[in-house]
Amino acid sequence: MSTSIPKQRIVVGLSGGVDSAVSAALLKRQGHEVIGIFMKNWEDDDHSGYCSSNVDFVDAASVAEVIGIEIEHVNFAAEYKDRVFAEFLREYQAGRTPNPDILCNAEIKFKAFLDHAVARGADAIATGHYARRRLLPSGESQLLKGLDPLKDQSYFLHRLTQAQLSKVLFPVGELPKTEVRRLAAEWGLPNAKKKDSTGICFIGERPFREFLNRYLSHAPGDIVDERGRRLGQHVGLSFYTLGQRQGLGIGGVKEKGAPRGGGEHAPWFVAAKDIERNRLVVVQGHEHPLLQSRGLRFTDPSWIADSAPADGRYAAKTRYRQTDAPCALAGSQLSFDAPQWAVTPGQSAVLYDGDVCLGGAVIDQAQPWLA
Repeated sequence: MSTSIPKQRIVVGLSGGVDSAVSAALLKRQGHEVIGIFMKNWEDDDHSGYCSSNVDFVDAASVAEVIGIEIEHVNFAAEYKDRVFAEFLREYQAGRTPNPDILCNAEIKFKAFLDHAVARGADAIATGHYARRRLLPSGESQLLKGLDPLKDQSYFLHRLTQAQLSKVLFPVGELPKTEVRRLAAEWGLPNAKKKDSTGICFIGERPFREFLNRYLSHAPGDIVDERGRRLGQHVGLSFYTLGQRQGLGIGGVKEKGAPRGGGEHAPWFVAAKDIERNRLVVVQGHEHPLLQSRGLRFTDPSWIADSAPADGRYAAKTRYRQTDAPCALAGSQLSFDAPQWAVTPGQSAVLYDGDVCLGGAVIDQAQPWLA
């Protein structure tokens, strides 16, 4: 835990979780002037039982009281709906699978929140993300993986710009999660044992298909195998993602003599969406060739250095928690050394050079391994 940075006025995003709580406590103990801000970004169904915003604010306020800092409740719900949720729905309606957490970070946590903090006279903001920032002699900021490989969140932060990154601190990025929990307990933070949150950024842990059903139009259609034979009916292409196994409604259907990648009793996986004919294509077996890709074409790149890295050898993730996959970058394409499973249009491909996150882009099209 470095204390070498000058004393600053730092606004910390307090989510109610243990990571942001320890971040605020660390900065306070380093002698900084710390202010907590709780961001409310969703209010369509505050009383549904799934939205934990009210409980989270109570937890954040309790943490602020123990640490001895001011906390402010700020509502960014309008910005979230306009900048994040509307794009999220557009992508789903088009048959792609977006990652709202990435857009949320770029548009809300490190834009709307950062702007608000700077207006309050902040020198920097801090969050509980497991990532690190390194300042180079040139003045450029690099985004590094968090030291805990099981918690690294650089994948979700890859769209940060130099202007944003230069004003961000990640106090727990140097720590393993076990140490964060230990410090929270040692310092008497009330959420030391609070369960980590999952689910859509700010929307919470709710039945996903039921939630989307309120916002997306849907047209049922056929579920077919790779040879076009009908196996069942889907409820709307927007409600499925590549690689999905659960919720297909064809668990009892067995295809004798499955041609490749699975046998008679192998489970079914979503392999493709036929938008023109409104068909969901499924295959049997996790290792089926139609689920494997040798490369991808990307669009809408965002590079941490504000300029594209040179073509060459790197590593990439096409989904969070994936092991870094060796690859070659050439223009707007990545080519992988080994097959990549269920590369999904709309998701992000994030590029790394060792521990350095270079940025990433939106996956536009996957290239089949056996093309």
